[in-house]
Amino acid sequence: MGSNAARGAVEAVWRMESARIVGALARFTGDFALAEDLAQEALAEALVSWSVNGVPAEPTGWLLTTGRRRAIDSFRRRAAGDERYALLARDLSPEEPGPDALFDPEAIDDDVLALMFISCHPVLSKEARIALTLRVVGGLGSEAIAKAFLVPVATIQARITRAKKTLAAANVPFAVPEPKERAERLGSVLQAVYLIFTEGSFASGGDSWIRRDLAAEAQRLGRTLVRLDPQPEVFGLLALMELTAARFPARVDASGQPVLLEDQDRLLWDQSAIRRGRAALARAVAAGHGLGAYGLQASIAECHAVAGSVAGTDWPRIVGLYEALGRLTPSPIIELNRAVAVAMASGPADALVLVEAIAARGELRGTHLLPSVRGELLTRLGRRDEARTALWEALEMCGNAAERAALERKIGALST
Repeated sequence: MGSNAARGAVEAVWRMESARIVGALARFTGDFALAEDLAQEALAEALVSWSVNGVPAEPTGWLLTTGRRRAIDSFRRRAAGDERYALLARDLSPEEPGPDALFDPEAIDDDVLALMFISCHPVLSKEARIALTLRVVGGLGSEAIAKAFLVPVATIQARITRAKKTLAAANVPFAVPEPKERAERLGSVLQAVYLIFTEGSFASGGDSWIRRDLAAEAQRLGRTLVRLDPQPEVFGLLALMELTAARFPARVDASGQPVLLEDQDRLLWDQSAIRRGRAALARAVAAGHGLGAYGLQASIAECHAVAGSVAGTDWPRIVGLYEALGRLTPSPIIELNRAVAVAMASGPADALVLVEAIAARGELRGTHLLPSVRGELLTRLGRRDEARTALWEALEMCGNAAERAALERKIGALST
C-alpha cells in the first residue's frame, strides 16, 4: 500500500474512532493529556507501518495496542523519578492486557462521555474548550481546526497544549463526573458544541457563508451527547441544530451566494432533518421542566420549518419566544433577532425603535450585524440614503466574503 492510501486509511479510522481510542487509552493510563499524545504517536507509527504492511484486519485494535505499548514504555522511563508512574509500570507486560481489554464495549460510552466533560471543563477558556473538543472528541487535526476558525495552526496548537497543561495542573481525573457535577458542567459542554455549530452555520470569515463540515461535526457531537446523557436541554440543542441545518440546502445559490429567507425554495429544505429536529424538540418538551435556551431557539426554528412561506409564518409566536429567551439569557443579539421578528409581525417602524435602543446603549459595536439589520429596516421604510449609509457601515465590518457580496448587492440596488 502506498503512503497516500495509508494516510487515507489512518484518517478514516481516526475520524470514526478517535474519541473511543483516546478514551480507552485515558482509562488505561489514568492521564488524559498522556492518552492524547499516545494516540497521536500511534497514528504516526500507523502511517509508516500501514504503507509497508497494509491496513491490519483490526485497525482500531492495532492503534490501541500500539498506544498501550508506548504507554508502558513511557511509564517505565518515568518510573524512576515518579512514584505514581512506578506503581503504574509495576507488573505491566507488553502483551497484557490486550486490545479487547482496552476497547471494552461496556466502557465505551463512559469513555466518550468523560472525554466530552473533560474537554469542556470550566477551568478552560471558551476557545480552549472548542479546540480540545474538536481535537479529542471530533478527531480533527490542528490544521483543520485552525482553518475552521481562521487562526494560525500555531495558535490552535498552543491552545491545545495549554489546555492539557491546565487540566493536568488542576488534577482533573479521567472519569465521568458524578450526576451533580455533571449537571453543573453540562452547560459548558453544550456551549462548546453550540459555538462550533454557530460558526459552521454563519461563518465569521472566509469565502463560504456556511461551513457545512463544521456544522456537521457539531451535529455529530450533539447526537453522541444525547445518546450518552439524554437531558432535556441536550435534546433542545440537537433539535436546534437539526432544524437549522435543514435549511442549509436553500440558504446559498449555485454560486455559493447567500439566499435570504424570503427568497428560499422551501422544497429544498431537508424534511428528514426537520422530522428529526421536531422529534428531539418533542423529547425536550415532554420532560415537563420548561424549555431552556436551546429548546426555545429550537422552537423558533420549528416555526420557520413548518411554515409554508414567510407570510404564513407565526411571527407573533416567534416574537414571544424571543421575549422568553431574552428573559432567560439576556443578550443584545437576542434583542436584535427579536427586532427582526417584530418587523415581520408589526412592521419595520416598531422594529427600528428596538434597534435604535440597542445602538444607543453602545451594544454590538464593532459587529456588522446591527447596521445590517438597521439598513434593511430603513430600506423597508423608504429611507434610502440612511439605509445605504448603514449598509456601508455593515460592509466595512463584515469579514465573510459571501455575506459582503450580499451587502454590496443591497447597496447597489439602493443606488439605482
